[in-house]
Amino acid sequence: MLEQELCMVRTDDFLEVMHELVAFVRAAEAGSFSAAARRHGMTPSAVSRQVARLEKTMGVSLMQRTTRHMRLTEAGMEVLQRGREMVAAAEASMRVVEGHVGSPRGLVRISAPKAFARHVLHQPLLAFLYSYPDVDIHLLATDQPVDPLREGFDLVVRLTDDPPQGMVARTLMPVKQMVLASPSYLASNPRITIPEDLMAHSCLSIGEQERDNRWRFARGDNQVEVTVAGRYTLNHSVMRLEAVEAGLGVGCVPDFVALDAVAAERVVRLLPDWAFDTNYQGIAYLLFSPSRYTTPKVRVLIDHLVSALKPLAPPPTT
Repeated sequence: MLEQELCMVRTDDFLEVMHELVAFVRAAEAGSFSAAARRHGMTPSAVSRQVARLEKTMGVSLMQRTTRHMRLTEAGMEVLQRGREMVAAAEASMRVVEGHVGSPRGLVRISAPKAFARHVLHQPLLAFLYSYPDVDIHLLATDQPVDPLREGFDLVVRLTDDPPQGMVARTLMPVKQMVLASPSYLASNPRITIPEDLMAHSCLSIGEQERDNRWRFARGDNQVEVTVAGRYTLNHSVMRLEAVEAGLGVGCVPDFVALDAVAAERVVRLLPDWAFDTNYQGIAYLLFSPSRYTTPKVRVLIDHLVSALKPLAPPPTT
């Protein structure tokens, strides 16, 4: 019966008495207008008027009042149940937005290529988690393209020379591929002084795209493309570096993966005066949706990563 009566209430009327419905719920829970009034800094008469307006709008009596007590009618008990659900939902909604305003809190989802996530992002993310105990991170390490809007990621790291339109792109660092060989391999094989020399060597290609065995080099106006071949083709940069260190041949490895091995002289960089042109290098950008209201949890993570990788970023162009 109550639902039939409520159907007679226009939506606009209901929206106009939202405050009154909350006042009714508080009064019913407190057991009196006076107790509800003290709790919310109002006068008992103000609470009573709000409940009366709600009853008038709904066309039904919700409370039976005496000078000392109130008792809910059958309709009042049903409205209280639904009203409690509404108030609880509103309170839950306010808790949800705590992660979007005020101090940083909540979950941030970020995607990055596997090797970049392991060798570049992992340590800065650990430091961030220690600094912001109320923020959680879900890191998806994948080499597959990720659509941040469709797949629900707050941040995406992408290696490219052409950031996508419609996204904010913050520069993290440049990424270059290095052509490497182990000292033992170089000691027992012909010298490599120009790109064409690679055709006589066992070379480890990435093997993800058809042209991955065609290595392109440039020095000034001189551009060279050589077709290489080898016994081992693999698309995992760390494993490729390990194969190079094991003396299986010449391989290309991202600089952020290879730097420690180069510094320790486990591998030697080849053709350093030639620029190695490959699809697997460029600028590592941190991408996110443009918004006037970037949430604190996302904003502090953006600032943290940009600051942590700033020594590796290229100088700004003028």
